[in-house]
Amino acid sequence: MTEPESMRARPSGGEPMFNIPGIILAAIGICIAVFVYQTYILTGGQAIEFLWNYAFIPARFSQFGGGGSALAWFTSISYSFMHGSVAHIALNMIWLAAFGSPLAARIGPLRSTLFWIVTSIAAALTHYAIYPDSMAPLVGASGAVSGMMGAAARFGFRRSTSRNSAAFIGEILPIGVALRMRTVLTFLGVWFVTNIVTGVLSLGAEGSASIAWEAHIGGFIIGFFGISLFDRRNA
Repeated sequence: MTEPESMRARPSGGEPMFNIPGIILAAIGICIAVFVYQTYILTGGQAIEFLWNYAFIPARFSQFGGGGSALAWFTSISYSFMHGSVAHIALNMIWLAAFGSPLAARIGPLRSTLFWIVTSIAAALTHYAIYPDSMAPLVGASGAVSGMMGAAARFGFRRSTSRNSAAFIGEILPIGVALRMRTVLTFLGVWFVTNIVTGVLSLGAEGSASIAWEAHIGGFIIGFFGISLFDRRNA
């Protein structure tokens, strides 16, 4: 299918790759602050206690009847600001800047915050549905970032050409149209294959995959199908 000119990204060599809105800078700052606090400020025992208190643990969720505890629900969000290694947080922050920036520029800080919360919860609950008895802590912004990737696909990755904005532009593409675009199909194919392969390669971890690819898919699906609920109608 040939893509109309209005659906194509129109990069310009003189423009920055992306501008980072304040809400995305804030999310990056929180993630980095939490990582530094847990890794370099807390002692070993304190860091472990912090992890068990604020990471998402499926078995704890099951213990409270599917999240009957306020803490269990809180951890379905707080885990998204925690990371297990320098490589983990660095990769997530790069993708957050790349996909979160045009989305936040499009939908604004309040909707971006709600989008992060909803996709983080969706990712955690997807992981929980597959590993309800797992004691392995789930951490990382990957679920929310995957939701942003799903939303980006519904915009056909079309960004503003303005030097002061890298916002996604145009109407949200109907699902059928998005799934006929070569750019979107290529991205979806690579994204899903990458997540499935990494999941298969990490199945040796007892009770849970070391890379929570199921959570990624949960976040992505909510972002792809639910972005219209967060979009500003006059954008």
